[in-house]
Amino acid sequence: MFTQVGISQIYVLDQDAALDFYVNTLGLEVRTDVDLGVMRWLTVGVPGDNREILLQEPGGPMMDPETAAQVRDLVAKGAAGGFLIFYTDDCRAAFETLVARGVEITQEPMERDYGIDCGARDPFGNHFRITQPRA
Repeated sequence: MFTQVGISQIYVLDQDAALDFYVNTLGLEVRTDVDLGVMRWLTVGVPGDNREILLQEPGGPMMDPETAAQVRDLVAKGAAGGFLIFYTDDCRAAFETLVARGVEITQEPMERDYGIDCGARDPFGNHFRITQPRA
């Protein structure tokens, strides 16, 4: 029935700041940046991977102003459910790069059954992990 996931979405409070963080700090690339009138469609992705992440501000056309305010509050608390996992060939090196770039770290690299990973948050409270899968 399905062949792949094409686009996943996370909420951000400021698309320009999100664009700066995901592109200039994490090294992702812009895939789409279009003003649709009712919203800005802004996607980024890992170079060489065709999946995209929609960086969406809470609001119309999907939600009314009251709901958008509630979602913004949840995003600011880091409780909106946004979560990403990025794969890497060297988790410890990626961790050191993130630290040097001032990224908020939530967990230092740890050995796991599945490999090595660490945790961080974007400027909006969305959690993400950097995972080096076991060979």
